[in-house]
Amino acid sequence: MNSAALKAPTGAATDSDSRRPGIPIRHMKFEFDAKSVDTHFYLNTELASGYFSALSIFLTFGEDLVIETARYHRNFLKDPELKQRVTALIGQEALHSKVHDEWNDILEVHRFPVSFYRFLARNVFDHGFLRFPQPLKLSLMAGIEHFTAVLAQFFMQHEDYFFESDDEKQRALWMWHMLEESEHKDIAYDVYQTLNGNYVLRVSGFAMALFTIWFLVALGGVGIPLLRKPRNLLSRRFWRDARRSVGLIASRRNGIYGSTLGHVFDYLRPGFHPNDHDTSEYLAYYKERLLNPETGLLAPYLVKEVVPPVRA
Repeated sequence: MNSAALKAPTGAATDSDSRRPGIPIRHMKFEFDAKSVDTHFYLNTELASGYFSALSIFLTFGEDLVIETARYHRNFLKDPELKQRVTALIGQEALHSKVHDEWNDILEVHRFPVSFYRFLARNVFDHGFLRFPQPLKLSLMAGIEHFTAVLAQFFMQHEDYFFESDDEKQRALWMWHMLEESEHKDIAYDVYQTLNGNYVLRVSGFAMALFTIWFLVALGGVGIPLLRKPRNLLSRRFWRDARRSVGLIASRRNGIYGSTLGHVFDYLRPGFHPNDHDTSEYLAYYKERLLNPETGLLAPYLVKEVVPPVRA
């Protein structure tokens, strides 16, 4: 991390509900190039990197569910500010879905099983999640957004993980996504609490999100390196990589989910709110780090940003 002019936060301020700046919808143009793709992007691993590729494919469907569910429930909200924040959530997620689809097309050039995984995910969502009653979909939306908030906070605290690779556009893609997931981390939950608030239903949505992200996406991540290169089954090098990759996902010391178990399961606390896990200092740091017009890592790819107006 280059910290000559900018220092990553070490403490936490307090997220304030009374001073909420408008959340912008950022239009990005990465123009991914298949020739520059690092298929071992995540800390020079094949299996752990495969998890992120599977996650990228899943996210396009998960975000479409969030968009459809948010649009439906926005019509029942009375608070103009919360309605405006939902509009921002929809805009950010729509662009995440679009850009990840573009990225997934690039992965397919590298023999990632993108078409097959899209087929599986489409069936899971079209014949499963999207057919749920709206209250359950709202709960699932809040649960999914909780997991992306956990991911976002983890990677804000481990920025250096993204710099093990020279793949600048893949790094920019994930850092942009994590920034915005942290920006809108409380919106789905606030909508759920406003329109429903039932604890048992909230836990049910969390359980489905956990199963999807910890099991289905992880299973997809395991399958990617094996489907791309079946000879990996007989490769000692791959199984050494697999052991390290599992640690990077599940280790209690530095694993993405192993080290964040307390954050993940804090969602089960009856009085939980996403802003109990404060990221305000990190957001301030990363907005400067990523969006500064002259030095920001995202500046070359940012086309425009628009803040939806508040309407009564």
